[in-house]
Amino acid sequence: MDSKDLTGIERQLVLQYLIDGNVPVTVTPLEKKIPGDDKKVRPLLSAVFPVALKAEQITVLDKGIILLTNPPQSVVGFAGKQVRVEFYFNRVGLFFITEMKSIKSGLALVIPENIHRIEDIQAKHDYDFSASIYYSCSNKAEVNIEGIPGEGYELFARPVWSAIPLTDQKQAKTYLEQFVAEAKKEKKAGNGLQLISVCRYLVEKEISIEAVQGRAKPFRILYVDHERIVFGSDNENGFLSQGAEYAVKMSFKLRQGPVVNREVFATCVPARIYNSGDGKRSCADCVFTSLQEEDKRFIYEKATKKMFV
Repeated sequence: MDSKDLTGIERQLVLQYLIDGNVPVTVTPLEKKIPGDDKKVRPLLSAVFPVALKAEQITVLDKGIILLTNPPQSVVGFAGKQVRVEFYFNRVGLFFITEMKSIKSGLALVIPENIHRIEDIQAKHDYDFSASIYYSCSNKAEVNIEGIPGEGYELFARPVWSAIPLTDQKQAKTYLEQFVAEAKKEKKAGNGLQLISVCRYLVEKEISIEAVQGRAKPFRILYVDHERIVFGSDNENGFLSQGAEYAVKMSFKLRQGPVVNREVFATCVPARIYNSGDGKRSCADCVFTSLQEEDKRFIYEKATKKMFV
C-alpha cells in the first residue's frame, strides 16, 4: 500500500464522514487508464475544469455509493468517464478515482477501496517581479505578506479585454459597468485600465482542493504602473483594509545591465476594495503614496516602454 493511501480504518472514518453529509466535492474528468499502469490517469487534454458539487447535491449510501441530485449539466457530460473526486476531511485534502456511472435515477459514483491523500507539493518559482507588503499589528508585531504575479497576467503591459474567457465576459462586463460608474463619482481609479484586470480576477473560477485546507496563500499581483499596484486574494482569513497605509517592497529581476536585481521601496493605500458577488475573491487597488522619483521613472518606462518626462 502506498504511504499516501488511507488505511482501512482511516477509510471507514472517511466513508462515515461522507455518509453524514455536508461535504462538498470537486469532480474532474480524466483520460482513460493506461493498460498495466492504473496510476497514470491525467486530466483530459481539452479545456476541462473541476466542477464543484454542493453538499445538498450529494447523497452517500452505506455501501459507499454516491448519488448525485440535480448535478450541473457539465457533470452530466462526465457519464461513462473516469473522474477524480476531491474533498477535505479534517482539513486534509483527499481524492479517489472512479467512474461516473449513469443510472436510472441519474448519476452515481462508487467509492473505491483506495482513497489517497493529496500530495503536498510546495512549488518554487523564480519570478521576474514580486512584491511584499508590510504592516504592524496591534501587538506591535510586523506582518509580511508576499505578493506574486497572477497566473496568466502580463504585468507592465496594457490589460486587454480579450484575456478574459468568452464564457466570463458577460459577468465581467457587469462588474466593469458598476466599477466605472463608481469611479466617475469617487475619482479614485485614475485612467481605469486596472479595472480590466480587476474584473478578470473577480470572475475567474479556481476550484482546487489542496493538501491542507485553509493555508494562507500569497496575494496575486494583477496590475502595476508608476501610480498604483493591484493585489488579488481568495484567502478567507482577511485582506487589506481600504484607506490604511502599507509599506511595500517591489523586487525586479533585470535581464540587462550590470545590476541583476532592483528593489523599490514605497508606501501605498488601498483606494478601493473590489469584491466578487459570491464574496470569495477580492481586489485591492492600491495607490502609491510615496515613491522615489527615480523609481517612479523606472516603473513608468517599464510599464509604458516610453521615456518618463
